[in-house]
Formats: sequence, structure tokens, C-alpha cells
Amino acid sequence: MLGFISARQAGLDDPVRLRRAESTRSMLSGGSDGVIVLYDLENLSRKPNYTCRALCSVGRSHPDVHRFSVETVQWYPHDTGMFTSSSFDKTLKIWDTNTLQPADVFHFEGTVYSHHMSPVATKHCLIAVGTKSPKVQLCDLKSGSCSHILQGHRQEVLAVSWSPRHEYILATASADSRVKLWDVRRASGCLSTLDQHNGEKSKAASEAASTAHNGRVNGLCYTNDGLHLLTIGTDDRMRLWNSSTGENTLVNYGKVCNESRKGLKFTVSWGCNPEFAFVPYGSTIAVYTIFTGELITMLRGHYSTVNCCVLQPNFQELYSGSKDCNILAWIPGLREPVPDDLSEKSPPQQHLNPAYEDAWSSSDDEG
Repeated sequence: MLGFISARQAGLDDPVRLRRAESTRSMLSGGSDGVIVLYDLENLSRKPNYTCRALCSVGRSHPDVHRFSVETVQWYPHDTGMFTSSSFDKTLKIWDTNTLQPADVFHFEGTVYSHHMSPVATKHCLIAVGTKSPKVQLCDLKSGSCSHILQGHRQEVLAVSWSPRHEYILATASADSRVKLWDVRRASGCLSTLDQHNGEKSKAASEAASTAHNGRVNGLCYTNDGLHLLTIGTDDRMRLWNSSTGENTLVNYGKVCNESRKGLKFTVSWGCNPEFAFVPYGSTIAVYTIFTGELITMLRGHYSTVNCCVLQPNFQELYSGSKDCNILAWIPGLREPVPDDLSEKSPPQQHLNPAYEDAWSSSDDEG
């Protein structure tokens, strides 16, 4: 590790190599049966197709297993010694990774659709929770209680996401067709309600016009820099918003098929140009360029509806979960460097890990 740090300080090494060296190669997954499994993502076989090894699980025989479908799992952003899970059994659980025992349990009156911890917060330990209630719940890890409630939505809250840029800014999406931005330090209500028409339609009835979609909004995802917010609704539309001004950027992604009746988990790329959005689309995954709306490709490999996508940015790996009970790992193929015509001979090709040689390959077995 000291060698990586020294090389980084001297400018001899790419910063991503240091991030890869210190990153944890493990993944959490939650299933419709309430089971949580921890996987080792290290590809020791060095083959393009491999099966991830399950390290441990909270199985059906575990006394504290979720009774219904697990909707969201998340590592504690600063330490993999703890993780969180929320479920249709109306609970949010805080787990000790080493013992696989719950350190705390939050109970709610309705189904829990989504929860999220801020990746950048240093002054609070709040978990935002979206439930069947129109009230957004904020659970404090320090006190072990629901510290306060955000009121403004009219129907169930299907997705929540903290800004990766400002630790007190929270975005919430609801079945009432609205997306709201909050500063959780303010008691006077939300900062803004996103309007797909940018205030141009029905200015006299602004409240009626302030909808982000013409249907349930069940997907939220900030871009890595926090400057933009992507939303998905059951009107089969995806929209890109300026997160500072709340303006709809009017990027046209075409029809984005969305038949999910609960939260839809999608993700965006990190550290590449152009930036991409990876969106579950039936039994496939649609890959769009975020700022132009171009549909680049459809990733095919699942046999049933894809429920979620998540990216491991340090290794540029995409993981997708489906109703076919499989988790597939997708990796981009690296293009060969273009030889310099001015030089007499091109430099020797660097040997690549074989897993990177197959363009967007996927594992055949459950992983």
C-alpha cells in the first residue's frame, strides 16, 4: 500500500490504481425471499466467465431474517463493518457485518420501498427512508430513533437519494408524480418541487403543473458530481434535471419501458467520457448517454425482468439482479491503443486481465 501511495504522490501512477488497491471486493444482495447474501467479487480464476463465491448469508433459518422481500441493501459509507437493509416487512435493519446480527431495527407503519445513507455526510448519520406513507422518514443512527419527518408528498414515497455533493440535500420521488428536493436542516418544507414543464404550462395553477412525470416516479439517481439528477417514471420516460436550479434539461431518451410497481434501482457510470446511465428495461439493461439521450446498446443475458443495477466504479463493473434469480457481472471491453503513425514502431501491448477482453460479457451462472 505504501508503494501505491508513493507512486501516486510522485505522479507515476494512475489514481484509480490506488483506489482499486484499497477497495473492498465484496457485494451485498437481498432477495425476494428476505435472504441477504454477501459475495466475494475477486475473480481468482482470471477467466471472463466465472462464478462469485458466497462468503456468508442471513438465511431463512436466521432468527432475524427479513420476513418479506428485501428492497434495498447498502454498506455503511465509511466502514464495511456495518450494512443496512430494508424490506416489505416494514423494517429497516442495521447489521454488524462480522457477527451478522442486527445492531438496531427501525419499525414503520407501512411497506419500506427504499432507503439511503449519504455517501459524503460527516456531520450527520441520517438514513432517509421511503415507505407507503407520504411522509419521508429520517432515522438517526446515533440516537437510534426517527429524528424527524419530511412532509409534502401526497402518496407513497418510492425512491430516496442523498446528494453526493451536499450532505444535507435529499431528493425524494413519489407515486404522486412529484420529485422533491429537501434541505433536511430546514423545517419549513421542501426546497423545490421539480416541474417537467419548467413553469411554462399552467402558470396560474403552478401546484397542478409541478409534476416531474405523468405517472408514478419510482427511480432516482444523481450523477457522480451531484450536479444533475436522473428520474424515471411509469410514464415510460427518463428525465435529466439540473439539481441546483431544478430545471428540466429536456434531454430526450425516447421510451424507457418501466412497468415496476415499486422502486426501480438504476445507476450511472463514474470516471468515463461520455457518462452512461444503466437502466433495467424488461429482461435487458438499456445503456444511454446521459447528456445526449442516445441509446448505446441493450445488455442481454437475463431470462426475466431486471430489478436493479449497481456499478463498482473502481473496476468499471456493472452488476444486475433479476427475477430469474441470477446476478450478472458485466465488464466493458477495452479498446486497443491506436499506434502512433509518426513512430517507427508502436510500443509493446500491455497484457490485460482476460476478464477485460470480452466486450460487456456476463457470467452464465448465478453470482
